Amino acid sequence: MTYYGATQLAASFRTVRQNTIQIAEEIPDTQYGFIPAEGARSIGDTLAHIAVAPQFQLSLHGGEPCSTFEGFDFMAVIKTMADQEAAERTPSQIVELLKTEGEVCASFLEGVSDDFLAGAFTMPAGSSPASKSRFEMLLSVKEHEMHHRGQLMLAERLIGLVPHLTRARLEYAAAQAPSASS
Repeated sequence: MTYYGATQLAASFRTVRQNTIQIAEEIPDTQYGFIPAEGARSIGDTLAHIAVAPQFQLSLHGGEPCSTFEGFDFMAVIKTMADQEAAERTPSQIVELLKTEGEVCASFLEGVSDDFLAGAFTMPAGSSPASKSRFEMLLSVKEHEMHHRGQLMLAERLIGLVPHLTRARLEYAAAQAPSASS
């Protein structure tokens, strides 16, 4: 049977993170404080959040892996992550954090076994579903980043930038179009 395993999970996470890093590098430093809507995070805060967010899943599945939330100090992990997100950083430091934390996560993903990914994780009482595979939980790291990257791409539009993925699509379409002189 062919399926999406640790190698593919790590590679796809690296692709997602590299696209996030490219956005971070293209946004001018002066725009990192831009808040696209009331109640939303600034661009810089969103990027810092993306950088540290994988730590939640790594705290569950790395080191001594948990198989349930029972006994897991959820609030301590969330507080640590919130403190890291709130730390004052320059835009270049945020980009570096995206790179280093991204590689920590990708290296972890790359090193897990198929049996590990297939393992069950029991969700809190009353949750539906009652359990998830570790694969599903670790895949959520990439899904979470893509959610916030969509927000960043909209913020890019609001500050007058065309996102790099849009530029690439438009360039490809232009190259495929029949020439006007034909």
